[in-house]
Amino acid sequence: MAKLTDVRLVQANWETERFAYRTPMKFGGRVVTDVVLLHVSVDVETRDGRRGQGLGSMPVGNAWAWPSQKMTADTTLEAMIVLGQRLVAQAAEYRGFGHPLEITHELAQGYQPTADAVAREMSLPEPIPRLAQLVVASPLEAAIHDAYGKALGQNSYNVLGKEFVNTDLSAYLGPEFRGEYLDQYTLREPKPAMPLYHLIGALDPLTDADLPVRLNDGLPETLPEWILADGLTHLKIKLNGDDLAWDVERVVSIERVTAEAQARRGCTEWFYSADFNEKCKNVEYVLDFLAQVGSRSPDALRRLQYIEQPTHRDLKANPENRMHAAARQKPVVIDESLVDLESLLLSRELGYSGVALKACKGHSEALLMGAAAQKYQMFLCVQDLTCPGRSFLHSASLSARVPTVAAIEGNARQYCPAANRDWIARFPTMFRITNGTVGTAVLNGPGLGF
Repeated sequence: MAKLTDVRLVQANWETERFAYRTPMKFGGRVVTDVVLLHVSVDVETRDGRRGQGLGSMPVGNAWAWPSQKMTADTTLEAMIVLGQRLVAQAAEYRGFGHPLEITHELAQGYQPTADAVAREMSLPEPIPRLAQLVVASPLEAAIHDAYGKALGQNSYNVLGKEFVNTDLSAYLGPEFRGEYLDQYTLREPKPAMPLYHLIGALDPLTDADLPVRLNDGLPETLPEWILADGLTHLKIKLNGDDLAWDVERVVSIERVTAEAQARRGCTEWFYSADFNEKCKNVEYVLDFLAQVGSRSPDALRRLQYIEQPTHRDLKANPENRMHAAARQKPVVIDESLVDLESLLLSRELGYSGVALKACKGHSEALLMGAAAQKYQMFLCVQDLTCPGRSFLHSASLSARVPTVAAIEGNARQYCPAANRDWIARFPTMFRITNGTVGTAVLNGPGLGF
């Protein structure tokens, strides 16, 4: 039934902004040196005349969302930007009323046909993948949820119950969720503080010996410098996935360097995650990796919290990649694979035990997958897309409102600090790291919280 709080979209606009990286980042065999941000603003109006403007922002992460073997990165970037702009224009023409969850669900039905049209018009040699579609639509979704909360003068995470939403979760997640709403799977207040996962890219120097020349830009440049400056306790390690000796040596070296740095600050407990960016051939590689790390450095293995997306993202095409044996040792989470409920359910069949949520896949999608993962008692984490500024705050607000997420990844401060510069004074607890944590208590305002 219609509610007075239902909104319609009054207008939607976009713009892009480019920033150079401070240092290159290598993951999944690719090197990234800059970022294009897609910013979206949306105005909404409720049935009873209240108005709100919402803002969304997200990196157009084509290197991650669309690692094409047939096109250059410039071509995939251009196609994703064109698609994102077109989806915003279509949203501006949308005339339906509803809750943001319902509006974004309806708009999402148009992602594929619009992506197909862009691919035809640009004469692309392959279709735009679903993951890339979600990424460029994500700032639009964020802006709609943000605008809704602002129109009502409430935090967007506090308007997810049946008094605001017109249908229960069974409409999106199936009959198991009949009678349930997203307010059952989110918190009414953000967690006051959360540990920050710091990224160690495959090209990142561990010690002074790894630095050919110093940048001398005032920021840390080696792993011990970052640990001591920010009090880090959570480290995410990018691995190659196709060079076992290098991967094992990398983790063992990081443990040695980290242990020395943590001893200097009197810290005895810290954690790692390992991200293979789907480069492992099979689960046997993962098992060999765990065995060899455990043999050479039992402490490093003990500190490993979870393993992220070890094998190919296309689960349907690679059903032999079963993770049961690895998941018995450590949580194994999907990231690139997660694009809808079907992929989550398939991952469970294949032995994956966890899910990486990402704001860049869409706010509604992240909330829904977070609810499903909690229902199925899967390990949950929230991952980054080198999100600066507004996009980092969005990702952090998601992390702070999903109960079982324990930490936040945020690496734009390392690779793209220029894009954070205008935000530091406004949200110092989020952009100045203290004791390895970010102060998420501030993410409690109207809309998405910031």
